[in-house]
Amino acid sequence: MRETTEAVLLRLMIGESDDYKGRPLYEALVFKARELGLAGATVLRGAMGFGRSSRMHTAKILRLSDDLPLVIEVIDTEENIERLLTEAEPMLGSCLVTLEKIRVVRYGHDAGLA
Repeated sequence: MRETTEAVLLRLMIGESDDYKGRPLYEALVFKARELGLAGATVLRGAMGFGRSSRMHTAKILRLSDDLPLVIEVIDTEENIERLLTEAEPMLGSCLVTLEKIRVVRYGHDAGLA
């Protein structure tokens, strides 16, 4: 059985070396999402990228970077995403945050975000 649900995709672009109170920022954000009971979160590590500073970050063999780009994706209801953003605001320094309205399509007996 297929079910479609309206949701919001929160995407945070940060650096691997970003931290919050001595802990990796990506870890603090994912644990905060879990603590708030959100549907799920995924951290994706980029091989290459640059941000507002135009400083290139790369995983090339000849130049190992300790600050590769990370993307954290969280999908849930608009209300839950807004709650996470409110809670996470003190953690966020210089990062890019995007929000997209999406349709979640799930197959199986346990479809839905709840």
